[in-house]
Amino acid sequence: MSGRHGVAGAAWHKKEQDEMSDQTIKLIAAGVLLLHGLGHGGALGALAWIRLRPGTPTGAWHAAQSWLVPSLRADTATTIASAFWIASLAGFVIAAMSFWGVVVPDSVWRPLSVVSALVSAAGIVLFFGTWPMFNTLAALAVNVAVLLAVLWLRWSPPAALGG
Repeated sequence: MSGRHGVAGAAWHKKEQDEMSDQTIKLIAAGVLLLHGLGHGGALGALAWIRLRPGTPTGAWHAAQSWLVPSLRADTATTIASAFWIASLAGFVIAAMSFWGVVVPDSVWRPLSVVSALVSAAGIVLFFGTWPMFNTLAALAVNVAVLLAVLWLRWSPPAALGG
């Protein structure tokens, strides 16, 4: 390549194009936290639908029932499952807002993400088989990814916080 910057300049420009910007990383990470949180609202919606319209088709969604405590009455299981999903929904949505530094301090997103992932995973395991398998596995995968990224990799995108 000829020109002002030569071969070294072209290589640097190519590397710069291949890397995601800090804003893109920040958008994706906050988006994952937000969408995962809102996804728990789908489980709440399914529980409400099943409670309010028993016997109507729900696809692969079933009334809350714990394999670990099968003696739980349906309304008790629904209340417990709802508590898991409400806590997970709120936790992930607030973590996403914190990641962006909106409303809550940006220092909160990491511990809140970990707690929300643990609560979500515990609820999924406790009520395994209640939700469609794809939803269950996808939610577990996101929870594991959050835990690995925050705890094991100690991930924090460069310049994402305060940038």
